[in-house]
Order: sequence, then C-alpha cells, then structure tokens
Amino acid sequence: MNASAYIGIIGGSGLYTMPGFTNPQEVRLETPWGAPSDAYMVGELGGRKVAFLARHGRGHKVSPSELNFRANIWGMKMLGVEWIISLSAVGSLKEEHRPLDFVIPDQFFDRTRGRASTFFGEGLVAHISFADPVSEELASILHEACRQAGVTSKKGGTYLCMEGPAFSTKAESAVYRSWGMDVIGMTNLQEAKLAREAEIDYATVAMVTDYDCWHPEHDAVTVDDIIANLVKNAENAAKVVAAAVAMVPAERKTKAQSALAHALLTDRKSIPEATRAKLDLIVRKYLG
Repeated sequence: MNASAYIGIIGGSGLYTMPGFTNPQEVRLETPWGAPSDAYMVGELGGRKVAFLARHGRGHKVSPSELNFRANIWGMKMLGVEWIISLSAVGSLKEEHRPLDFVIPDQFFDRTRGRASTFFGEGLVAHISFADPVSEELASILHEACRQAGVTSKKGGTYLCMEGPAFSTKAESAVYRSWGMDVIGMTNLQEAKLAREAEIDYATVAMVTDYDCWHPEHDAVTVDDIIANLVKNAENAAKVVAAAVAMVPAERKTKAQSALAHALLTDRKSIPEATRAKLDLIVRKYLG
C-alpha cells in the first residue's frame, strides 16, 4: 500500500465527498475487523495529505447500528493518520443551537446498546483514559476554522450518542434535555473511543440540521427542510475542513499519541501470539 495520509476526515450524513481534493486515489482496505464503510479517498487538500471516508458509504447505505467502527478507524491508522476530523449531522437539544450552527463537543454520553467500542480483548486487556474524550488541540483548531469560514459555532458541550436508527421519542428527548445534553446523534462515541485506543487525535464537528422532537415547531419541519439544511451544512463543512486542515500542526505533541502507554494491563508473557499479531499496528511500540 503506497497511499498515506496525515489527516483523516470522516463525513457523515449529507457529506459523501470532500471538495478541493487534488491527486485523489481510491484506496480499499481490508482490516482485521473486516471492510470499512467504503473506499478511502486519499489525496491532498491545501497541500496536506488527507484521507476521506464516507461514514455511511457513498449513497448512504450503512445505518448507524450497522457501522463497522473498528474497521473505519483501523483503516485510518493503516494509512498513517494522526488527526481525525469527524463531521456528523445532529439534532439540537437546546434552543441556542440553531439549525445550520456547528457545535464542537468536548464530551460524549453513551446511550447505544452493545456496539463494539474497543480493539482489545482476546487475551489482551487495555483501559484507556477517556475522561476528556476529544482532542483539545483539534477542537480549538476547528472552532477557529468555523470563525474563519463564517459559520456560527460553539466550542464545548455534550454529544449524546443514541442507538437509532429511529429518532427519539418526546419523553426521551425531554430527559436528555433535563440532563443538560447539547446535541444528539448516532455515531461519534464509538469513533472517539477507538481513535483514542489507536492514539489518534479526534474531534467532532456536530452540524445541526434541526431541533430534536422536543421543540414546539418540530412537527412543522419537513423532510425537504432537513435535506436543505444537510446540503447547506455540507457546503459549510467543506469550508471549515479546508481552513482546519491548513492549521493542523506538522508535528504532533499531544496526550493522545501515548494513550496506550499505561493502558495495557496484561502480563506481556501471557498475551496470545494471535492477538499480539492482530493488534500489532497499535501495540508494537509498547510490546516490541
């Protein structure tokens, strides 16, 4: 595999390509966890080496509950990615986060059920620190990129990750609001955990398409309205990503790059060879 990238971009609903790519190369990867959602588009964006992946596949073929999160993140690691910008369509749980606003959350709350959220197991135990699940450095870059692109954004807040694919009931939405959650989506919690295990800096741009069903005007919102917001958000996301990519430092000095340093608990002599080989890409610098 000759293709490589420094920055990864994961596009959510409404964002299946990334405008501005030069020298694009379609790269299909097979990982120990199976196939990612689609081929990676590897090329350059503003002179930086970038890999783009459509989270749900081109044509939006994979539902949130079917996503192979481990393969998607592992593929980024195989390409050499050190920073991941995740773009995700969300509903707003607060009046202040209006449709077409971008929120850059610094916390996640998990309401999914039984999704694979770790690379570890099969004889090798690891417990990463996840108190601060988002790369502060990358979140700050994304917030500044929004400012430069003229997109209203808020840095900070909590992304509630629900199972889906159905949206919330009004009762659920009311509870999430009472908890102080900011936005609701179906995909980013697993990505953030796996990126941390892979020692990749990760941050989310949560793109508000509509208010969740709690809002009194919710029933007046049509599918056409939401699609129009998806399209506009995709246009704004392309501007934000272009600005952010230019600001990502050429040399990384972050906590994420040594996330596994004190996380591997299993006695080295007890690790099964098959597991050691399977996870070699992320553990070799600690296991030799």
